[in-house]
Amino acid sequence: MCNRNHRRGRSAFTLIELLLVMVILGVLAAIIVPNYAGRIPKAKIEAAKQDIAAIANALATFEVDNGRYPTNDEGLAALSNPPSNLADTWHGPYVTKPIIKDPWGNPYVYHCPGSHNPRGFDLLSMGQDGQEGGTDDIDNWSSAS
Repeated sequence: MCNRNHRRGRSAFTLIELLLVMVILGVLAAIIVPNYAGRIPKAKIEAAKQDIAAIANALATFEVDNGRYPTNDEGLAALSNPPSNLADTWHGPYVTKPIIKDPWGNPYVYHCPGSHNPRGFDLLSMGQDGQEGGTDDIDNWSSAS
């Protein structure tokens, strides 16, 4: 005989089961989110440091080929596009992709000759605050950068 009140299988979750799953997800989120929340700013700082090192290397190669660093007017674009007066000696591109902005969306700052490196160049990222001279600048002359 068939008992109509007897269920063979369950077709839905109970309220207690749903609450238990939500509590477990909340605990996992509370553990995982703080561990990764601080990594983005650190990753941007490291990316800017690596960019500055790569740009400095490209500038050194440019200088070897052309006998000088790019002028302030030529800027970092000279690493991707040959200046018109260097058609015979320019052997670039010296970077694999054009240098546009740092990880915070600000342009890299290039000065040649540099005030910190008078026989070379100053190169910096203005950091998160976007202000040259801020405490979060990343540059090619500070030992902490």
